[in-house]
This record gives sequence, C-alpha cells and structure tokens, in this order.
Amino acid sequence: MIKTRVIAVLLLIAGLAVGFYVYHSEVAPNAFLSRPFKLGLDLSGGTRLIYDANTSTLNPADVGDAMSSLRDVIEKRVNVFGVSEPLVQTEQAGLGDSAKHRLLVELPGVTDLKQALAIIAQTPVLEFKVLPLGKTINDLANVASGTDPFITSGLTGRFLKQAQVTYGQNSLGPSISLTFNADGSKLFGEITKANVGKPLAIYLDGNLLSAPVVNEPILDGKAEINGQFTVDEAKTLVRNLNLGALPVPITLSSTETIGATLGADALAKGVKAGEMGFLIIALFMIVWYRLPGVVAVVSLAIYSALMLAIFKLVPVTLTAAGIAGFILSIGIAVDANVLIFERLKEELKKEQKMHEAISAGFSRAWLAIRDSNIAHIIAGIILFWFGTALIKGFALTFALGTVLSMFTAISVTRTFLLALGVKHKTKLSTFLFSSGLKS
Repeated sequence: MIKTRVIAVLLLIAGLAVGFYVYHSEVAPNAFLSRPFKLGLDLSGGTRLIYDANTSTLNPADVGDAMSSLRDVIEKRVNVFGVSEPLVQTEQAGLGDSAKHRLLVELPGVTDLKQALAIIAQTPVLEFKVLPLGKTINDLANVASGTDPFITSGLTGRFLKQAQVTYGQNSLGPSISLTFNADGSKLFGEITKANVGKPLAIYLDGNLLSAPVVNEPILDGKAEINGQFTVDEAKTLVRNLNLGALPVPITLSSTETIGATLGADALAKGVKAGEMGFLIIALFMIVWYRLPGVVAVVSLAIYSALMLAIFKLVPVTLTAAGIAGFILSIGIAVDANVLIFERLKEELKKEQKMHEAISAGFSRAWLAIRDSNIAHIIAGIILFWFGTALIKGFALTFALGTVLSMFTAISVTRTFLLALGVKHKTKLSTFLFSSGLKS
C-alpha cells in the first residue's frame, strides 16, 4: 500500500509539473525550454493555395517521384522567403489514368494574396526535349510556324543539382551551366547518346531557350544554356533554378485567405468549447460516481496536460479539426473510466474487500477498454492514411489521445483509487464508491 501511495504521489507531482510547463511556456514564451503551440492556418491566419499538377506527359510509374520532388521544390522555395512553418503537401484524387494530382500550399502569416502567388510563380519549369523518331534537324523550321516538333525526354528540373552563370570565350554574353544529379547524369547521357547529330531543345516555362545540336554523348552530367541573356537575367534565372525548377507544370485552381482575427476567433472558440466540455464531464463524473469520479477528474486533468505537452514537444500542428479530435479523445478517456466504475459497482455488490473489488473491477473492464480503443486507433490510422489535410489533423490528435487515454484510465486512475487505502466496506466507503442512483 505504501508503494502504491508513493507511485500515486509521483504521478500527481509529474502531472502538476507537466501542467505547469504547458501553462508557463504560454504566459512566458521566452522562458527556458518554452515551446509555443504550433497552430495551423485556420487558427493562425494566412493563405492557402491549391494547384493542379499536369502529369499527363509523365510515365505513370514516375508520377509519385515527380510529385514528391514537386513538394520538396516548393517547400524549399517558400522557406527561402522566410514563411514561418509552411505546409506543402500533395494530394491524389482517383486511381489509374484518371487520377488527378494536386499541390496544397499553406502559408501561415501571409495574408497578402499577391505575395503568396509570387512566392510560387517565380519558380521556373525546366524541360529538355528531343525530336521524335523519323524527325530531323530540318523539321526545326516548324517552330517558326507555331508547331513544336519536340517531345519530352523525361529530363526535367527535378534532376538538377546546380546551376551557375558562366562566361565563355566564344560567347558575347553570359551562359548558364547546369549540373545534374546522379540520376539526371545517367538520363542525360542516355539522351545525348541516342540523339547524336540531332538538336536537344531546352525549354523554360514552355518557351524554347535554345536547341544545340548534340555532337557526341555527354556522360559527365553537365549541360550549357546559351541565350540572349543579360547579366541580371542570367543571375536571376540561376537563382530561381537553384531554388528549384518544377518537375511538372502546375496551375492555380483555388485560393483562400484567412485573416489573423478570424483565426484567433476560431482558436478562442475551440479552447472555450474544450473547457466547457471538460467542466461538464467533471461535474457529471463527480455527481454520478462520487469519490471515483473525483479520481477520474484528476486523471483526466493529467491526461489533458500530457496531451498538450505532446502537442508542444512533437510538435503537432493544431487545427480546428485537431482540437475537435482532442476534445473527442477526452470523451474516450471518460468512457474507459465509466466502464471501470460500472464494473466496480458490480463487484461492490458481492461480499468482497474494497481493494479486491477495485482490482477485480479494473481487470474485468480491461478487455472492453482494450477492444474499443484498438477500434478507435485503427479508425484514426485509416483516416490519417487516406484523408485530406483537414481529416489528418483530426485523426492524429484523436489517435494520440486514444493511446494516451488507455494509460491514464488503467494506470493513473487505478493507482489513485488503490492509494486511497480503503480496504473494507463500510457505510461511508459504500456511499463514496457507489453511484447516487441505483443501477
């Protein structure tokens, strides 16, 4: 019993320490080890951009890698502009050839739509194209008539490692030297080997920059763009290419701007809903289950503090949907306590000692708690795996809360009840451990 009480005291102290950390890091954000909550766009304000990606020219097997590269490139691009905690992710709607791919960009704190669009639009699309089989260099005359004789080679800006401005002895202006990564060098070598004596067209944002003739295979992964560039134009282009050339073209499909005031209002309402929900649950548990209800409220307070600490330390991006998932997880934690206490009431009807009834109540409630929580966790994983960004925020906080609630319901609540030291049934103990209404 002494050991149980020591553990209970340690759990209570730990819970108070975690709660103090969560509170203190908010009221004193510059304090040691302070970490603010990471808020999503709908709570902090900002701009959300959704782009449609054109993957029709890609081999279906390469679409996944291309979209991943697109995400990385855009993320690198917005980071350069100093956007705090940007969210860049890809989404797919449909399967097979009819699948549509989208890019979702969230820029917290950026409420100027023109600025947000400029951040993305300045990234160039670099492509290398070749003549199809049967075409010769003489077919280049068709370019002037508006017909593009070239087809994609599969070599795009996503294979680019570095670009730099160079000055050659035989050129009047600056040129741009390109160095490809390992995969790009291999692909570039295969392309130049198969097109000796033919032009290799270099396109930027759909415009033909140059079409040099391949004299011999180039196996070192280096290429050069010769054009009518000024020094400033060459430097700007090199900077943008190094920041990331888009592997696939994207088209803006929708925009949404959320003001900071609106986000703060949504956050305040979400916090208020959580506080009211917790108070109502606490009142119900205390009125209905008396002393075990008080223990359950203490356990729920520790659970809430631990969840908020996890949100800070991981950190978890909190959205309105994520707060809803957290509030729902509190209900799941209460559900486990309800199962335990109802079993405890059944055991108290038998002629058992109090601590034996408590142990038996927890033991018999465990299977139902385990099965229901596993079902909730599986549901959360499925929602997170297949859901959109909005659904993922809900699923993550809900699944985390469900896992943690099992610990607080089984370990914390049980330890506190046993630490009370009630061994025998008396009128007082029966009153304190029984529901106010007969079941």
